[in-house]
Amino acid sequence: MMNDQLLQDYDRIMEYCYRLFRDKNADYGPTWLLYRSQSLNDEIWRKAKRIRTLEEHADAAQIPEGRDVEYVGIINYCVMFLIQLNGAPGIPTGADLTEELSRLDAVDEKNVYSAYEAIRDSVRQLLIRKNTDYGDAWKSMSLAAMTDQVIIRVYRIRRILANQGQLRVSEGVSSQLRDIINYCVFALIKMGTTLITLS
Repeated sequence: MMNDQLLQDYDRIMEYCYRLFRDKNADYGPTWLLYRSQSLNDEIWRKAKRIRTLEEHADAAQIPEGRDVEYVGIINYCVMFLIQLNGAPGIPTGADLTEELSRLDAVDEKNVYSAYEAIRDSVRQLLIRKNTDYGDAWKSMSLAAMTDQVIIRVYRIRRILANQGQLRVSEGVSSQLRDIINYCVFALIKMGTTLITLS
């Protein structure tokens, strides 16, 4: 049976991520559409590497942003990556934008938000299915192990991209990104909501 508290926590965390995404879109527009796949993966890596560094140095940070902020950032980069991979109505591809940058200004924010919501909802369904099969196994994992799972999946994506997506038996980039989102959600739950205002 699905843990109702887990779903409430997922919804609360993803709502925070979504609001942040919308606020940044209001400031910058959908400039993230200009990222190429490897660049998005590198952004996820950069944040995951900082989380691991903070874990190994007792959260001694030189800038006033902790691991919680980085996990949130990873979630949003993964959603952006998934939107690019899946495509969405009214959202141009990177190749389209390279040919005609002015198309970026014409992107309707409603299409961007609808695409985010669709990814959020599909990842929620994955969470339900996997948690049903694994039975809250994440609760016995350490935060360090969750960070390592994120880093491992970033490296897998790097390999998949280098091989032009050719795989023999493994799951592709989209599956890796969805798993990363859920590990970040689990980590934020384990850290406790006092570390970031998720209301």
